[in-house]
Amino acid sequence: MGPESFGKVAVIDNEVQARLLEAALTDRGIPHVVQSYHSLAYDGIFQLAAGWGHVEAPAEFKDEVLTVLEDIKDTPPLEMREEDDGDT
Repeated sequence: MGPESFGKVAVIDNEVQARLLEAALTDRGIPHVVQSYHSLAYDGIFQLAAGWGHVEAPAEFKDEVLTVLEDIKDTPPLEMREEDDGDT
């Protein structure tokens, strides 16, 4: 399967999401490419308007990639989970 069969699946909001998504997709054996929009020449200005970057994958994995990304977005950061656990 060559890169020509990959298509843009979703925009990634930040580097943390990108790293978590990349790890989760690798663990599941899902072929993917994570592409940052950062440009040294423009010092990341495109990331402010367009998001951190995007993930590409073959079409047959699109739904699974989107599900993993939504799970990542819906999971609160660790520091917020620790604060909630202390007062219950």
